[in-house]
Amino acid sequence: MDNILSLHRDLANYTYRHGGYKAFNISDPKPRNIHKASVRDRLLHHALYRILYPFFDKTFISDSYSCRVGKGTHKAINRFRAFAYKASENHTKTVWILKCDIKKFFASIDQAVLIEITRDYIPNRDVQWLISQVVESFYSTRKGLGLPLGNLTSQLLVNVYMNKFDQFVKHKLKARYYIRYADDFVILSEDRKWLKSVLLRISYFLWSNLRLQLHPSKTFIQTVASGVDFLGWVYFPDHRVLRTMTKRRMFRGIKRKRGNMATVQSYFGLMSHGNTKKLQQEIDEILREKPAILY
Repeated sequence: MDNILSLHRDLANYTYRHGGYKAFNISDPKPRNIHKASVRDRLLHHALYRILYPFFDKTFISDSYSCRVGKGTHKAINRFRAFAYKASENHTKTVWILKCDIKKFFASIDQAVLIEITRDYIPNRDVQWLISQVVESFYSTRKGLGLPLGNLTSQLLVNVYMNKFDQFVKHKLKARYYIRYADDFVILSEDRKWLKSVLLRISYFLWSNLRLQLHPSKTFIQTVASGVDFLGWVYFPDHRVLRTMTKRRMFRGIKRKRGNMATVQSYFGLMSHGNTKKLQQEIDEILREKPAILY
C-alpha cells in the first residue's frame, strides 16, 4: 500500500518517471527480445490499458484481430476462409491474395507519430503526458523509435498506430476483403492487377505516414489454390493444414512434455481448426510409445 500511495503522489505531482526494463530472449518460434518493466510501472500499464482499451477498441475496424477481446487468431483464420469463399464465389473463380508483413514492426514504431495519433483522440493533457511517459521509456535502435514487446500498453498502442493504416485500406483503397493481425495482413481480390497497384500505394502510405517498411521477402501475390501461409496455417480452396514449422514445433513440445496432458490437449485444440486427422493419428502413436529409460 505504501508503494501504491507513493505512485499516486508521483502521478498527482507530475514527478512520475518510468523506470528501466529487464531484457530477456524467447523463441516463439523465432527469437524475440522481451523487455519487462518493474511491478510499479506494470501497475500503471494495467491502469492505463483498463481505461484506454474500451475507448480505442470502438475506433478499430472489425477485421483487426490482434490483442482484442473477442478476436484472436482463430477468428482471423475463420474470417480468411469466409473471405476466400465469398471472393471466389464458392471457389468457382480464381482469387488472388496480397500478403504482407511489416519489417521489424515493434522496433520500427515512430514514437513521435504514435504520440501525435493518440493526441488526435485524447484532448486531456494529463493522459497525453502519461502516455508519453510510457512510450518514451524505451527505444530500440535509437531514441524515439520502437515499443517494448513486454508492455501490455504496447499491444494496444500498436493497434492504435496501425488503425490509421486500416482506415486507409478500407476507405481509400476500398479493399472489401482485408484482414490484419498485428503486422501480418492480407487482401483478397479476383483482380491481380489491382492488387499490384495497391501494393505500391500501401508501401508509400506506410512509409510516408507511419515510417514503416514492408518485409521484401514476406510480401507477395499468389492464388489461394497455390496455398497461402497465414497465421500458422496453409490455406487451400477446400481445406487448410498446419505450417511445417508449426508441426515440427508441436511434435518437439509433445515429445518433451509427454506426461503433461494439458499441453497435449492444447495441441489437439489447435488442430481442431483445420484438416489434421492424419496429424492427430501421428500424435496418438507418439503418446503410445514408451519413453526411453535413462541410466
